[in-house]
Amino acid sequence: MSQDPQIANTGRPGRGYTLRPGLLLALKPWFMSDTAELVTDADGWTLRSATGCRTAHSEHTIAVTEDGAEILTLPQSSRR
Repeated sequence: MSQDPQIANTGRPGRGYTLRPGLLLALKPWFMSDTAELVTDADGWTLRSATGCRTAHSEHTIAVTEDGAEILTLPQSSRR
């Protein structure tokens, strides 16, 4: 379940929501081979590429700390 704030995957550096220690983010990028446009199915939930190309969706949970960002969904051995 996602909660506010909803932060877009796109934007310009130095603008938008300010990340600060204590935030927990779910980063959910989409990867598409030939378009950047998504369409929503009639169910109101399912997303597809506008062209029907192959897509992939990934997600990481990231904690913003006083020392920077920590990717919580990485194995312990891969964390800094």
